[in-house]
Amino acid sequence: MCSSDLKFGVNLKPDSRKMQHTISIVMNNRFGVLSRVSGLFSSRGFNIESLNVAESSDPKVSRMTIVTRGDKAKIEQITKQLNKLIDVIKVVDLTEESFVDRELLLIKMNAEARVREEILRIVDLFRAKVVDVSTNNYTIEVTGDEGKITGFLDMLSPLGIKEIVRSGRIAISRGNKSLN
Repeated sequence: MCSSDLKFGVNLKPDSRKMQHTISIVMNNRFGVLSRVSGLFSSRGFNIESLNVAESSDPKVSRMTIVTRGDKAKIEQITKQLNKLIDVIKVVDLTEESFVDRELLLIKMNAEARVREEILRIVDLFRAKVVDVSTNNYTIEVTGDEGKITGFLDMLSPLGIKEIVRSGRIAISRGNKSLN
């Protein structure tokens, strides 16, 4: 692994033999369901690259989006196992269809006088927002797909990133298709 494959101490170079999958799960909003779903992944040796879960329009139901890697057979196996869990209502591998995905990134920048103008230019270019300003810091919010988030980080990295918080991917099918 070369140093260009590392950003902020994390290996960003994916295993090229395994395709990335975005799995959407509708489940009962009950204590322990998240633990059982994540336990299913870990017990089968799957890494969860991103996990996002929140209440849906019905407070009794939650929607979970998981990003993982695996070949088609392994992903099919995991979706079958997820469907067997008691509180899981529906599982869909969105990778097999057309979908929209987004991620939220909050980033705290070292905004010394010499780099402020450049930071604001990049913020404008990526349609991001400065959400907090202090004497020597900007906190910036940006939403987008993985490519936009990665591009934004690449542009800001040489200017002094202090801290990053990412929401994880959320996704929804395009068109009339719905998991509800």
